[in-house]
Amino acid sequence: MTHLSRRGFLDRAMAGLTIGAGLPAWYARTALVEAQEAGARARRKVGPNDEIVMAAIGVGGQGTYIMKKAMAHPGVRFVAVCDVDADRREKAAAAVKDKQKGDCATYADFRELLARGDIDAVTIGTVDHWHALTSIAAMKAGCDVYCEKPLALTIAEGQAMVQAARKYDRIFQVGSMQRSAPRYRLACELVRNGRIGKVHTVEARIGENPIGGPFKEVAVPNGLDWDFWKGPTADIPYVKERCHYTFRWWYEYSGGKMTDWGAHHNDIAQWGLGTDATGPVEVTAVGKEPSKKAESYNCHPHFAVTYRYADGVRLVTTSEGENGNRFHGDRGWIFVNRRRIEASDSQLLEEPLSKDAEHLYASNDHMGNFLDGVRTRRRPICDVEIGHRSASVCHIGVIAMRTGLPLLWDPKAERFHGSHADAGNAMLAREMRAPWKLEV
Repeated sequence: MTHLSRRGFLDRAMAGLTIGAGLPAWYARTALVEAQEAGARARRKVGPNDEIVMAAIGVGGQGTYIMKKAMAHPGVRFVAVCDVDADRREKAAAAVKDKQKGDCATYADFRELLARGDIDAVTIGTVDHWHALTSIAAMKAGCDVYCEKPLALTIAEGQAMVQAARKYDRIFQVGSMQRSAPRYRLACELVRNGRIGKVHTVEARIGENPIGGPFKEVAVPNGLDWDFWKGPTADIPYVKERCHYTFRWWYEYSGGKMTDWGAHHNDIAQWGLGTDATGPVEVTAVGKEPSKKAESYNCHPHFAVTYRYADGVRLVTTSEGENGNRFHGDRGWIFVNRRRIEASDSQLLEEPLSKDAEHLYASNDHMGNFLDGVRTRRRPICDVEIGHRSASVCHIGVIAMRTGLPLLWDPKAERFHGSHADAGNAMLAREMRAPWKLEV
């Protein structure tokens, strides 16, 4: 799967997340019952006091997608959208008006939107380097947050977002929506309950980064506030390939496939291993060096990042192989992706779990789970701290690639230690361009 096919793949993959599809019969029945119960809750009449007033910050392709997901739920009313691209914000506002048959305000500056004071929750679909600043500002303004993955651009930003969510007592859902797919939950429950024996290796297959450039400086398109788009990152001339979708392939704004697909599949690896509250203790990386030419995509095209956990389990995040997760144990393996789940022996899937088995947080609707949390104050399935830990796995992998060094990681202190600690720790945070500051 190339980067160019990602949008089509996502569309097909989301269709493949249909409740019960491709699941063993015993588990499909459970998932269908859960879905029916959730559907009944969603269809209940929502009173005026239960209405959630929302706004969308960042309304490109994925930002508009999650906004529409929220609008599909009863008792949700969008009143405003915000984007630094005028064309995008006007299209998003038109989508809100068409769905709700009412008005929708537009903003170029998220601070003006948040100053309204009438918003309960926001969706954030900005580029990665804006996640922390917009999320923290929203929480300070009293809003609950649904933020796209990866949680943040750096580990320091993720730490600040966790701190803000706890300080302001906000509900925060990270858009790692595979946790709300029964197929992934089944795979992780089987692994957690010893179905494949003692796990020794997990693969997270996330695809290659594209190669491209050098790209030329061009005129900034009408309606795009390029300076605001750059925000806390370096002040550089406009290059079309740095902006919008292809920002992902520049380390200045993202982490390439490591934080794009890695934020999904490393997240599932953490869920299956039961390491949401911790993480690996060592990371090494090999890969093809990115282009050294100016104004070229600079993420490593091919790579294999190997993590070691305290119990000896290895996680290998690689650009090779079919997109998905494969858990290897001493009694077999289980593979799962957005299309299917399979195992080295079909009986590993077909035999029901025992009544006293460990069961994981059940959600069959990622946005619905967030909206339930806004109303009940129950933390969602991918709470900010879980999203931070999963993103941290991706970030330390990127740091290992960029430094070319084997690194020892202390998941409790969230710092590197050992002989190469200084090189790793220097990349845990980034200086922000004035006037932007990371303040909780």
